[in-house]
Amino acid sequence: MITINNEQTRRKMEIRYENLSPFELKNKLITLADKHHDTSLWSMLNAGRGNPNWIAATPREAFFTLGQFAIEETRRTWKDRDLAGMPQKEGIAERLKTYLELHPDAPGVNLLENALDFGANNLGFNPDAWVHELVDGIIGDNYPIPDRMLKHLEQVVHTYLIQEMCNQDPPSGHYDLFAVEGGTAAMCYIFDSLIANMLLSVGDKIALMVPTFTPYLEIPHLSRYQFEVVRINASEMDENGNHTWQYPDSELDQLKDPSIKALFTVNPSNPPSVAIKTESKNRLLEIVKNHNPKLMIITDDVYGTFVNGFRSLMADLPFNTLGVYSFSKYFGATGWRLGVIALHRDNVFDQLLQEFPDGKAEELAVRYESMSLHPRQLPFIDRMVADSRQVALNHTAGLSTPQQVQMGFFALFSLLDRENRYKKLTQEICRRRQELLFKGFGHNLPNDPCNAAYYSQIDLLIWAKQKYGNEFADYLQATYEPTDILFRLAEEASIVLLNGGGFGGPEWSIRTSLANLDDEAYGEIGKTVQKTFEKYAASWSELKEKH
Repeated sequence: MITINNEQTRRKMEIRYENLSPFELKNKLITLADKHHDTSLWSMLNAGRGNPNWIAATPREAFFTLGQFAIEETRRTWKDRDLAGMPQKEGIAERLKTYLELHPDAPGVNLLENALDFGANNLGFNPDAWVHELVDGIIGDNYPIPDRMLKHLEQVVHTYLIQEMCNQDPPSGHYDLFAVEGGTAAMCYIFDSLIANMLLSVGDKIALMVPTFTPYLEIPHLSRYQFEVVRINASEMDENGNHTWQYPDSELDQLKDPSIKALFTVNPSNPPSVAIKTESKNRLLEIVKNHNPKLMIITDDVYGTFVNGFRSLMADLPFNTLGVYSFSKYFGATGWRLGVIALHRDNVFDQLLQEFPDGKAEELAVRYESMSLHPRQLPFIDRMVADSRQVALNHTAGLSTPQQVQMGFFALFSLLDRENRYKKLTQEICRRRQELLFKGFGHNLPNDPCNAAYYSQIDLLIWAKQKYGNEFADYLQATYEPTDILFRLAEEASIVLLNGGGFGGPEWSIRTSLANLDDEAYGEIGKTVQKTFEKYAASWSELKEKH
């Protein structure tokens, strides 16, 4: 167990850990906070990691009830004690209907019935083919075929993305989807395939919209990439001197440089948790159209469902944008590892591949010749699927079929929730907690329709200037490390927050997850941060009196 005995020891520790990723620093803070190895609410408040403390129960109920039917189907085919067979397609939709009628009180029955009708009536699925894909998928007795994503479930998730990422107003055309093991896998596959397909090369110039999820800051500097990184800072301030976490035109205009080959963004951002405003998106559209038409954009939109009327860049700039969506946060499903990569069929990635000179194109064709008679024509998204399994194992690629079925039920659950009851509930949870946090801080919560309220990032240096003046802010910077308050909160109050500087934000900012603690914890965190901050002010006042 770590114990900090004095300020000198604390500062040495802060300097030692200042280069760690915030998520590694978090582990050190947890060791300090968990003094008695007791994780009850008031012994340790860990608001560091963004794992929600809610789950979407109904789509899970539907999943498990379907699983029971699926087992009956396997035993119907072949029953020999512990051994069963494979589910059969013919007549399976009618058998499921009968099963649900015989089990009207089974969990998730209504969602199951409505989901089957939605597939058949809204998406035009053959009932037996639709039900068989779900049943065979949940049993997991076959490799994923197609490997990119199961046929019917891809259409379901595509419809979900049109609703949630395009605000029901998609561009013309169609997106191809690649089901992956969460947003984490998506990031790995995208970076690797961009390099493998020479769309990016070691040392190339890329841009990051910051603050951002820490791995986007760290991955570009790995030896296999060594990208030159241009930061697009969310440095806009309001009339009161507070961060809006939006991007001024002067920052976005850096993207006019055509040597910047790719732009990576998390939208809404992490940790500010603010969606890019319409004016900035319009500016970006103008820049891409007139200055950098071959810019590859990768947008991670996991928090989009927490902003009403959200529109991803994949909707507004479909030709240039590859979209990443994870089901983890909205549905409380981080353990399921469910994500999807979306790429419009008319896209800059494929165009760039087709523009390669013959020598470069042939070199790449050799990489994929084992899986296609025409490897030069292979779309980028299919190359990603192959790259995810080192190409040679492409025939066993794909997200496990039970995972895809659960993903489908999450999507269907939202598509059938016509009144957005679940969305309103999750949004209310986050916004209520944000209000409690700000009330504890003694701050007014700004009304910002772009705010997802999944995290809160507060710049303590601005707070210091507003409350005590510039002289006090200068004292803080000269006397303490930016992470000092995090160590104090951990040891003295058993509260774990993360350093905003580790996300590419202001060094004196702190990041609080609003998703993973009970409501009352956030008021306590706000009050404790304020009391801890007042101790700095008291030390400063004493120093001024001595001089």
